[in-house]
Amino acid sequence: MSRIEPPASVKPPLHYIGGEFRAGREGRTFPTLNPTTNEPISDVAEGTEPDVDAAVAAARKAFEDGWGSMPARERAAWMERIADAIEEHGDELVALEVLDVGLPVTQASAQTVRAADNFRFFAREITQEHSEAYRVGDEFLNYVIRKPVGVAGLITPWNTPFMLETWKVAPALATGNTAVLKPAEWAPLTAHKLAEVMAEIDLPPGVLNVVSGIGEVAGAALVRHPGVRLISFTGETSTGQEIMRNGAGSVKRYSFELGGKSPVVVFEDADLDRALDGAIFGVFTLNGERCTAGSRILVQEPVYERFVDALGERGSRIRVGDPFDQATELGPLIRPEHWDRVKGYVDAGVEEGARLVVGGHRPEHLPDGNYLEATVFADVRPDARIFQEEIFGPVVVVTPFRDEEEAVRLGNDVRYGLTGYVWTGDVRRGHRVAQALEAGMVWINSQNVRDLRIPFGGVKDSGVGREGGRYSLDFYSDTETIHVALGEHHIPRLGAD
Repeated sequence: MSRIEPPASVKPPLHYIGGEFRAGREGRTFPTLNPTTNEPISDVAEGTEPDVDAAVAAARKAFEDGWGSMPARERAAWMERIADAIEEHGDELVALEVLDVGLPVTQASAQTVRAADNFRFFAREITQEHSEAYRVGDEFLNYVIRKPVGVAGLITPWNTPFMLETWKVAPALATGNTAVLKPAEWAPLTAHKLAEVMAEIDLPPGVLNVVSGIGEVAGAALVRHPGVRLISFTGETSTGQEIMRNGAGSVKRYSFELGGKSPVVVFEDADLDRALDGAIFGVFTLNGERCTAGSRILVQEPVYERFVDALGERGSRIRVGDPFDQATELGPLIRPEHWDRVKGYVDAGVEEGARLVVGGHRPEHLPDGNYLEATVFADVRPDARIFQEEIFGPVVVVTPFRDEEEAVRLGNDVRYGLTGYVWTGDVRRGHRVAQALEAGMVWINSQNVRDLRIPFGGVKDSGVGREGGRYSLDFYSDTETIHVALGEHHIPRLGAD
């Protein structure tokens, strides 16, 4: 990997509406901050309801002007062009992501590769789609087709913004919809670079529109807009609840990927070295700001102290520093208010009597920015806040369990249900525990390794609906059933002689 440097300057991002870059109708802006210094990077156009109205109108026009009726192979060709352009601008996109979010550069680079893959994957999916057909004797043939919904509203988070933007934009456009993207206000830069990519390849105006702004203003306007037929949202559970309330006035479909507090269950017969590697990767990559983080580690009693000691020793050696340094493993949290929130949980853990094994403080060599050491708590009670609540930072809690029954009970003893991880040498037990966990996704003897074909989403307070593979095609499409009479079947003749 070639060295990626911070950009010398960043052009103030404007809205991208109907193929044009423009300031907001009300002339407002807001700053996006560099998390290593908390100094402003650039002022960003702040969208309000008139900007959202204009973006939805542009998206609707593009849909009616031919994007919605375009043959799948032509849309697939556009998806491939977008992927090519992302790869051509890869270093620039990585630099913007690192600057805006604080992701370590090696991790941001991997996410940008995933972003291009998202477009290529859905290009293949739409050209390989098959229709369902049902024959009813010699009387009927019934078949099912997918049709685009119309205008999609896409609201994305700030933790891995570019990859997650493409995770929504790619299937939305591939299935024939047009879209309005509202990126997270804390991390808007790569969304606007994506808009520049679309303009560069001459994507038809209005197919993708980008409106930046505050969630309570621009996001709320997008959610309640009657011209928006679906909302895909990734973010906090409380925000998802508010979106559902705001959108209640118009009938539209929702896909919510929300918070998580996922268990990592380590049995005594597990390969403990691999389990340790998987657990560390799952909670300390992406600066701990990941919804699928295995932030609760449940370890069987005979190997508990050994595992805690090893986790603490490894956690103390995680390299915290400049996210542009390729040696950095843990960068800064995104904003000072988020640092305060995460540090508040660390303080709460100490007050609740958990054992602070390592971390919990700002590194001495990094007095500026939003840096926090990798933090490990042990002997955490199940009723503790740090066990129950999503922290969304580089903080992991460890709790012992006696047997399989207790492991499952502890694993399910939170309001979330996004992912789970099971480490064991007994494959039958692995299947039993995985199926007993209340989660949308469970990995056995693995960290979070994604397969774009499978459904992604959670249960309980972790989400509604699924995206990924054909599940994305289902969400971003309407299904229509065509019933064809093959002969002269009986029709009752009411009112006839």
